[in-house]
Amino acid sequence: MPISKKFFHDKLILSLLSVNIFLAAICVLIVLLRFGAGGASNDYIVQFRANLGISSFKTGSLGSILSFALFAILVTAINATLSFRVYPIRRQLSLAILSLGGMIMVLTLIVSNAILGLR
Repeated sequence: MPISKKFFHDKLILSLLSVNIFLAAICVLIVLLRFGAGGASNDYIVQFRANLGISSFKTGSLGSILSFALFAILVTAINATLSFRVYPIRRQLSLAILSLGGMIMVLTLIVSNAILGLR
């Protein structure tokens, strides 16, 4: 059986891949649905720097907020590709890559939701 068929028939790999794709879709939807909910202002809070004191919130443009959605798509695509290429060498490493990608997606979801909630 070719490696690609083994990869796509592995239930644990497919479930982790599905979770990553689902988390990326949720992240993209949350970013797209929440960035315009605050009104007509073009300034979005994109950074928080605790060491700056009063001016700890940094504002940015719409592109800075949409970069969260792009980041989610890129992380998912890179994790899936890397996992597919590593699978013939080590199945466990492929699982670790997909698991860590899921953790990155959860953290992206938390951070983007927190930043958009400040608005």
